Amino acid sequence: MVDGRFVQSYGSTDLDAALLLIPRVGFLPGDDPRVVATVDAVLRELTSDGLVLRYRNASADDGLPGGEGVFLACSFWLVDALHGAGRRDEAEALFERLLGCRNDLGLLSEEWDPATGRQLGNVPQAFSHFALVVSAVQLAAGAPGRSDRPLA
Repeated sequence: MVDGRFVQSYGSTDLDAALLLIPRVGFLPGDDPRVVATVDAVLRELTSDGLVLRYRNASADDGLPGGEGVFLACSFWLVDALHGAGRRDEAEALFERLLGCRNDLGLLSEEWDPATGRQLGNVPQAFSHFALVVSAVQLAAGAPGRSDRPLA
């Protein structure tokens, strides 16, 4: 933990989009100050044009070249995290924006290029669609969910 927020790994100061899943897996509630600080840090440091990168690969030795787009599933995780933090208006606005990333058949890719407004990576990407459905269900239910509890 750095400055009251979670980080990618012990001893690191880097962020990882997977941190947005902390409330979903039941580690802490979405309105916990450490979770809220992490969400705010992701918004500041791990987004490109308001959409979420998986992580900054400049500091992560993942063996991949840089220059990836934003990950749509991770951006839906941000929708869920914002909703869980009580920021429903922000969550809904981001959700609507993400719906605009669908192609003419309503399908999502794995990644999005904010600079060109084009889909990148695998199309269609089931992971992106699954994240869309989870976010839609939670927003429709009016309550954030956890992976170990069905929404009522």
